[in-house]
Amino acid sequence: MAKETSSVVYAEDWLPIKTINNGMIQLDTGEYVTGVKITPKNIFILEEGMRNSILTGLGNFYNTIDYEFWLMIADRPVDIGVYLASLQTQYNQTANPGLRKLIMQDIEKANLFMSEAYNIVDTEYYMLFKEKKMDVVQKRLHSIISGLASVGLQASQTSNNDLRMILDNYLNDGNQITFRTVM
Repeated sequence: MAKETSSVVYAEDWLPIKTINNGMIQLDTGEYVTGVKITPKNIFILEEGMRNSILTGLGNFYNTIDYEFWLMIADRPVDIGVYLASLQTQYNQTANPGLRKLIMQDIEKANLFMSEAYNIVDTEYYMLFKEKKMDVVQKRLHSIISGLASVGLQASQTSNNDLRMILDNYLNDGNQITFRTVM
């Protein structure tokens, strides 16, 4: 009898990963890999004094960290399907020919952005670490979130989806992979 398989295959299915749960990767060794997702902030549009203050604050924050950590940058494809559906609804409900033309131009532009020619992505920033003791994990998460907040950056603990996306992004060279049965 053939084993029933899920239609979705995750990277952790073949890596030394026991599970991804509660925003943490639990390794077969009992260690946890987790961290924070940092909300991007373009400091280059700020005045020079503010920019220098943030950079100095980040340097001081990094110097307080006495354990190994990884700064990761990952691109996530942008899904504007909901926006596109909303435009289509507006188009269907509008009788004015001038407004319909403007909405159709927006629909065409959205479709163009969704094509592979543009490959529109959101760039996401992560700070990850590895630790075996859960109480230390929680202290580090709190410390990182607080430290980043002190320099004006928002951060939150990684989600399960964030961690899967990071794994897929790096293991598949940023390409989205669709798995199929091989005969």
